[in-house]
Amino acid sequence: MDLGLTGKLAVVTGGSKGIGLGIARAFAREGADVVITARTQSTVESAASEIAATFGVKAIAVASDVSTMEGCQAVIDAAAQAGGADIFVSNAGTGSNETVADAPDEKWTDFWDLHVMAAVRLSRALADQMEAKGGGAMLMNASICAVQPLWYEPIYNTTKAALLMFGKCLSSEMIKRNIRVNTVNPGLIRTPDWENTARELRGEDWESYLQEVADEHADIKRFGSVEELADFCVFLCSPRASYSVGSAYHVDGGMLKTV
Repeated sequence: MDLGLTGKLAVVTGGSKGIGLGIARAFAREGADVVITARTQSTVESAASEIAATFGVKAIAVASDVSTMEGCQAVIDAAAQAGGADIFVSNAGTGSNETVADAPDEKWTDFWDLHVMAAVRLSRALADQMEAKGGGAMLMNASICAVQPLWYEPIYNTTKAALLMFGKCLSSEMIKRNIRVNTVNPGLIRTPDWENTARELRGEDWESYLQEVADEHADIKRFGSVEELADFCVFLCSPRASYSVGSAYHVDGGMLKTV
């Protein structure tokens, strides 16, 4: 299936590893140029170089912290210099581990800025670039935890739920400008972070730990691959999904236990 993305410019935050890198590579495979951003310059530049070499597209690395206004502006400027964004995937984020009773205010603020305000600031500015080009698509990468929380990460649960609601509110506003907005809620996706956690907890037997987690939570009894999620995300941002507006899609192998 031709997704109609050749020559488009996709902006992906948190694009140097894991899900973000997988999404950026999937866009590049379809012929789209990409702007990827992450905080560590060497990591994001290495990822961009690999994408460009593998797929023959333009891959622009932006080393910035999108939880700040300055970091967001660096991404906005890079996209403008590359001709303007057609697609924006708000993916930058990280997990948490705390209790409500013990978590300091600063941790709540940090996660709010990373998961929510980065999406607000970037979508607001990149929408102007998209509208100037006739329209575009945005995707918020939230989490199944936005609707089915895990007890040990209340800050992550709460800020991802806010991102889910932001995507819904944004979709009604942006469709008037021919910009489609949707949200994806991944379940268990096998990222380097999950693998590192498993190694820390189980050592050489880390693969069995991941299988136990999958057996407990996912009806499909396995983790999803980054590539499986990335393919779905890229499709949602393509003209092939042109009637999908304001929806939230659970890509979770049956982890969600409600309708």
